[in-house]
Amino acid sequence: MQNLARTAFLMAILMLISKCIGFVREMVFAGFFGTSYVTDSYVMATAIPTILFGGVLGAVATAYMPIYSEIAEEKGEADANHFTSQIINILLIISIISSILGIIFSDQIVRLLASGFHGDTAELTSFYVKITLSYVIFSSITTILEANLQYKGVFLPQVITGYLLSGATIIVIIFSAYTNHYYLAFGLLLGHMARFFIILIISKHKGFKYSKSMELGNTAKRIIALSLPVFIGSSFSQINTFVDKTLASGLKEGSVAALNYGMLLVNMIFALTIGILTTIIYPRLSQSSAQGDYKRFGEIVSTGVELITIASIPCSLGAILYSRQIIQIVYERGAFDQTATSMTSSAFLYYSIGLLFMALADIFIRAYYALHDMKTPILCASISVIINVILNLIFVRYMAHNGLALATSIAAACSTTALYIGLRIKYKKITIIRSKTKIIKIITAAFISVGCSWLAYQWIIIPLINIRLIQLCLAVLTAALVYYRILRLMKVEEVKLIWQILKR
Repeated sequence: MQNLARTAFLMAILMLISKCIGFVREMVFAGFFGTSYVTDSYVMATAIPTILFGGVLGAVATAYMPIYSEIAEEKGEADANHFTSQIINILLIISIISSILGIIFSDQIVRLLASGFHGDTAELTSFYVKITLSYVIFSSITTILEANLQYKGVFLPQVITGYLLSGATIIVIIFSAYTNHYYLAFGLLLGHMARFFIILIISKHKGFKYSKSMELGNTAKRIIALSLPVFIGSSFSQINTFVDKTLASGLKEGSVAALNYGMLLVNMIFALTIGILTTIIYPRLSQSSAQGDYKRFGEIVSTGVELITIASIPCSLGAILYSRQIIQIVYERGAFDQTATSMTSSAFLYYSIGLLFMALADIFIRAYYALHDMKTPILCASISVIINVILNLIFVRYMAHNGLALATSIAAACSTTALYIGLRIKYKKITIIRSKTKIIKIITAAFISVGCSWLAYQWIIIPLINIRLIQLCLAVLTAALVYYRILRLMKVEEVKLIWQILKR
């Protein structure tokens, strides 16, 4: 557990740097283009590759881990490398063909996935799509190589290479602002190319040897069989995204951008806390499952649940209370005016409500996949889609884009509950929550600490200090100190571990 927490903490530092660079990128973009039709086109064009291919790549990478674990444990690294090469070759062919077709039919794709876009917005989106679909060729291979490195305990280089992607994008955004906005999407293409070549070099250094074999062996057939249900499950998530963006495209200008900016902030919180933990935990779960060590499997899951709860609840509460202040600090400058702030902060608030459920769902799904149970997450995801679509259609009439964000959070809560119940029923020998009392203590401490922070912010910090950034930092520091002291008083031992890592 100590090694896990230490790695997570170091990754959090590097991810924080990466996210800071990423937010500089978003602030630069918002400053130059605001919530205009250019932003809507860019956001939709960057989402389309994820909608079309993200599910496939994510499914293959997810199914890859437990099978690679079995092969490496039973047959050795040479066979595991051969298996990895087979998967890469298959993905390479599929991604090249799919990208070419996507580029040819970009107009039709935009009409299907962004039916509310017309005129210049639709035309610009179609042009961007031709470019964004091109980087799928590189990202498909990078996805497998990163999973391979994660199994070997290598996590940090993948985070650092993200700096290149953001850096290339910032340069192209500035260049486009002073020349022509049609160049915008090329920054993503250049960034993904650079990321691929660096990850490939690191993978070879860590023992990966590529082979050109196109033979579809039993193991490759097996990963396809496992990937299919994972893809179906992840497709449900993409359906949610598609429905949200499609409905938002029919609302007033800037609605798609507001949802995107709000979700970017939620994703930052997720990546710095929960995403890091689940990334580290998943290979360990796969190894424990392959070895049949279900006691250790349960310990890993329960530890993950406790750490995620500690991290996500105060983040969620803080994001809800300080949503407007956060958006003002991060985005409000240049073309991003008070109207854009109002739209984005409300979307961010409603997305933040579901942060804990999104976090728990992530680790529960990883547990199912490590156990080679791909069907239960599909069932739970289908429940989420149905609830999300129904609530979207209801809420959008009364709350506009805010209703779409709230529906996403409620659907996440329903899906997470179903995943938890499924684990309890199907895998009784696996411990999911070691101490419900500890979870209650964490929730109580989070509410008290964030409440104290808000009182200090209103009565002490605002009257004394006039600078928004310093005000918010002091509020966060207040919450962190109160949270730490309460958890220590309640004898939540994970806090001691975090303190030991900080001292080191």
